[in-house]
Amino acid sequence: MAHLLHLDATARSDSFSRELGAVFVTHWEDAHPEGTYTYRDLLAEPVAPIDEARVRLATQSSLNGVKDLAAMDEVAAAAPELAGAWAATRPFIAQLLAADVLLIGTPMYNFSIPAALKAWIDRVTLPWLPLAGKSAVILSARGGAYGPGTPRQPFDFQEPYLRAYFSALGLEDVEFVHTELTHAPVMPFLKQFRDAHEASWTTALEAVEALAAGVPAEARASRTVP
Repeated sequence: MAHLLHLDATARSDSFSRELGAVFVTHWEDAHPEGTYTYRDLLAEPVAPIDEARVRLATQSSLNGVKDLAAMDEVAAAAPELAGAWAATRPFIAQLLAADVLLIGTPMYNFSIPAALKAWIDRVTLPWLPLAGKSAVILSARGGAYGPGTPRQPFDFQEPYLRAYFSALGLEDVEFVHTELTHAPVMPFLKQFRDAHEASWTTALEAVEALAAGVPAEARASRTVP
């Protein structure tokens, strides 16, 4: 039975990334009627930034050769000063490990990811965290244009960072769907890019629907957008 873990990381309640996420979930549940779904809004339910005890927890996991939750439980039980940090961390890791698919809706803030998402990443990440075999879908909204060939492509530290992060933990099956130029509909000085934004939005919606339904990559690539 497939399990989907869905995180939203935007500060806007009416954001493009939230809307894309809702579309994905609708189509994913249609395609996986027996599947299960967990949702967390990282703004409504923020994850506490890591502290010294949490950093020491990671060190102890390496020193003790930890490979799983049970072994980490033993390390924390033997070090009372780390028990609080582990109690604040364990539920998030267990939630992530239970997922087959990780869905993240995130804006680009200052060329990278929001602090809310970074806090979650810092909280769940331990050297032994096994993510191989899972898949991730990143639904991103960007005020400008950062795609291949654009002047601001070198400023995109969002996708490269997330790809590197997941790859380091063994998760190679990562799909990105970007909605670009989201400022164009509201910023007068960007009005000449409104058609480009609409095209990006249409493409993103089609990609999300196909990904959620499990359409193979080669079939998605062959689709055309009017």
